[in-house]
Amino acid sequence: MSVHKIRMAGIVAALGAVAVLGATTFANGPAITDAGSANTKTAGITLPDKLSPQWRETTVAQGSTALENPSALTSWYGYYNDGPMIPAPGDVQAKGHNVEATKSEPDKNTYLVLKGQHGADPKYDYGTHFLYQGHELGTSVGSYITRINLDADAAHRVTKLAETEADGTTPVPVIDGSTWDPFAQRLLFTTEGGSSGGVVEATLDYPSKVSNLWGVLGQGGYEGIQNDKLGNVYIVEDSGGPAGTVNTHAKQPNSFIYRLLPYDPTNLDAGGKLQVLQVASLEHAGPIVFGSDADADILSADTKDLHTYGHVFKTLWVTIHDTKKDGTAAFDANAAAKKAGGTPFKRPENGVFKPGTGFKTGDTTLTTEAGTSYGGFGTIQELWQDPKSDKGSLRLFYQSDKTHSSFDNITFFDKSQVIAVQDQGDGLHSALNALDSAFIFDALSDYSGGAQPVKVIAEGRDPSATIDSAIGATSGNGFNNEGDNEITGIHESNGDPTADGLLGAAIPKGLGHGWRLFFTHQHGDNVTSEVIPA
Repeated sequence: MSVHKIRMAGIVAALGAVAVLGATTFANGPAITDAGSANTKTAGITLPDKLSPQWRETTVAQGSTALENPSALTSWYGYYNDGPMIPAPGDVQAKGHNVEATKSEPDKNTYLVLKGQHGADPKYDYGTHFLYQGHELGTSVGSYITRINLDADAAHRVTKLAETEADGTTPVPVIDGSTWDPFAQRLLFTTEGGSSGGVVEATLDYPSKVSNLWGVLGQGGYEGIQNDKLGNVYIVEDSGGPAGTVNTHAKQPNSFIYRLLPYDPTNLDAGGKLQVLQVASLEHAGPIVFGSDADADILSADTKDLHTYGHVFKTLWVTIHDTKKDGTAAFDANAAAKKAGGTPFKRPENGVFKPGTGFKTGDTTLTTEAGTSYGGFGTIQELWQDPKSDKGSLRLFYQSDKTHSSFDNITFFDKSQVIAVQDQGDGLHSALNALDSAFIFDALSDYSGGAQPVKVIAEGRDPSATIDSAIGATSGNGFNNEGDNEITGIHESNGDPTADGLLGAAIPKGLGHGWRLFFTHQHGDNVTSEVIPA
């Protein structure tokens, strides 16, 4: 019986990355060598990305790329229609007056190879290679979903698939994660709205029909989402917990990992059983759960055990909602998970099956009292899971430190090499004088002895992000946009839309054999790039 292996990645406060000497060798290409030290953050200075010498990047779309079907909401890939793209000389940001349009922040990428897709122009051939995104930052009137038509000319390069749900009036919520469900034949998008968040499903072709799954998958601060080979849906929650009273720079774990066992994998609206992951304690009988005392949980023995090399934990999936018994009204999944004794983590982010799964966990400040021993800088962990079973096991794979931390999105590059990207935030960029980087890990390596990953991208900062950083530094001025560029949406796929294309069934081949690698420089100019061989 085959077993899917899930990899969980963690983050928190991370200091600037430094150069890691060495190389990673792949069977189908040259060794991937280090990209160099992290780019620094300096007021008024813009910097290009630095990539491993074996890689190049090419732009597939950017924020100012015009939509082929503009609307009152937006006319661009990465901007809303509520201001100019760049501030006019001398213009001053103030509440109610935008010197710059709100940037929509395209996020997680999903690549598919498809035939017969349509767009706003009924006479145009849109090709067969497509990259889908939801947009993470909205305005008071909602957000939208886009498709980059990789074979198209400039006029048809980006299509807005939807800005409202199927009823024509409910706005598409702000979106973070995305995946393609080959069983239900739907794009699945997540929104980090807490008790107002959840999952929406969308049809592929233009115009896309969008509807929510609040009553099946519940509502939470959802982000990562993936299918296994049986059509089960795994969801990763990213909901921050409260800070401690004593440990004021550390957060109590408050996010859960969920699994939906659908009654009909081809129709998620038919309902199913939603489960939460429960991790057995090594310190006491029963699972690891946390209560009302944030300080006690932040520095508990259970928390330390979870972040210690060599420990292996038994896991169990526990049902928290069954549509046959509990109905299909919207419900708070986070509250249900706590009631059922689920194990909370520190802000998990994303998950993909083996080859791999990553979750972001941790605190959000350099001064976290949790430190390395208690997950203050996050971890990468492995969850071993048979899709047909409720039981599995969890172990620490990589213990983050101040140099290698703030991991966010994750993707496998080949059978065993996994790329994790940083999201440190503008405040940490200033504190560290270092911008974000991407690192490649070897899933077959033992990192308990101090081995470190290879940096493959040291992200720069574009002019737009440099301007935003300065404008946003004035508190209370109503500015919506974030400074600096975050690496997000990293995604490798061969575009296979069938169940055979799921990771766990397909083996990534790096940059070749139809496999393509994309990522987005979120904030700033919102550039989405493809990585190609040098």
